Amino acid sequence: MIGNFIADHIRGNNFENYSKEIQQGIFLHREIDTFTDTHPIVRKSKRRLHQRYRHYDGVIIDIFYDFFLAKNWSNYSEIPLNIYTKGIYSFFDSIKLELPKKSQDFINYMIEYNILYNYQFEEGIAKVLNGMNHRTKGKSKMNLAIEDLKQLKTELEEDFTLFFEDLCKFTDKKLKELNSNTNN
Repeated sequence: MIGNFIADHIRGNNFENYSKEIQQGIFLHREIDTFTDTHPIVRKSKRRLHQRYRHYDGVIIDIFYDFFLAKNWSNYSEIPLNIYTKGIYSFFDSIKLELPKKSQDFINYMIEYNILYNYQFEEGIAKVLNGMNHRTKGKSKMNLAIEDLKQLKTELEEDFTLFFEDLCKFTDKKLKELNSNTNN
């Protein structure tokens, strides 16, 4: 979980100082990113937004898929979302000083705004999109994407559901591969 969380804040091969388990999490995160970026269903979702957002379409779809995961959390986990997110926040808050600075900052942001829990609400997604638009100095126009979510919700949720099923299978397979490589 740690490696997966910090993976976007680790450049290249700058992970030698981390344990094998954290390195596996980083590798898994990168494999998931590649799988996601090349998946035909994700590409279909991105095409729905491409004309308006161009190269930001992938970031927006990632946020939309987070929305559908949180919104439908009970379909994927027996642990209620509010309990799960509190556990995640507590865990990462307890180890954050051991993590890269960007990861520490993101933990603080997640906790302060209860991001993981609020992903299930359109208002929460709108705040994230507004924040992303601000970070791009308005170039991305991501603040407008909440309207696309409302208009395309049915189609995008169908895309997410099909994709997430494939992603779970892929992740299970990759985890088994990583574990068998560690045991050899």
